[in-house]
Amino acid sequence: MKLYLDPGHGGNDPGAQGNGLSEKNITLDIAQRIRSILVSDYRNVDVRLSRSSDSSKSLQQRTNEANDWGADYFLSIHCNAFNGNARGYEDYIHSNLSNSSKTAEYRNVLHAEIIKDNQLSNRGKKKANFHVLRESTMSAMLSENGFIDNQQDAALMRTASWRQRVAQGHVNGLVKAFNLQRKEEDNGGDNDQLFKVIAGSFKSKANAEQRVEALKKKGINSYVDSLTISGVPWFRVQAGAFSKRSNAENQLNRVKKAGIPDAYIISDS
Repeated sequence: MKLYLDPGHGGNDPGAQGNGLSEKNITLDIAQRIRSILVSDYRNVDVRLSRSSDSSKSLQQRTNEANDWGADYFLSIHCNAFNGNARGYEDYIHSNLSNSSKTAEYRNVLHAEIIKDNQLSNRGKKKANFHVLRESTMSAMLSENGFIDNQQDAALMRTASWRQRVAQGHVNGLVKAFNLQRKEEDNGGDNDQLFKVIAGSFKSKANAEQRVEALKKKGINSYVDSLTISGVPWFRVQAGAFSKRSNAENQLNRVKKAGIPDAYIISDS
């Protein structure tokens, strides 16, 4: 399965802005997390990003690249803005497509998975004549992940753990829509047990977020998971979950080489 993954805007085009955030940065972060999960955990998936840094790229360049590559699916990641009061998640397919089209079927699956965990109100499934939906020759969807000019949505966007959940929701939709298979299944992974790589536990959420950003600079995606121990809240940085321990150990070695010598593995049965 060849996925063309398009983080909206970039370079001299910041996209929507609000609450000290720029859409181009949020979309790139989510897209990179989607790619990381797919490439690390699933077989026979080839992911190409329209941009992998804060660079400018025209809409025509994006669709031409996807079309020339022969992508199976075009997924464009965006954030919304309106009047500061609007909130929530919505997604789009092209306005000429029927609700019984294959593109609509794919979108139905992705929409259902994305809204499960993104903590955003559901604004529904919509249609529009956007360039990337019109000019791409394969099925295409554009997701609008919250309103950056809304204080509540923006507060979510600031957190790496939320961006990771949004990425995972997109991945879960792609897995169901395209019947993707986990790599661990090739090696007899134990589906009843997960091995999680923990890259630090902190009483301060800010410190945990700093650890996430430090790992990101080393090319390792992680997120903050909150838990309560003896009535005290802790913030734990998780850098992956695997059904096969050897894969968790490989990730643990990566984390330690990134400068986190006290990282460890826990198992959840």
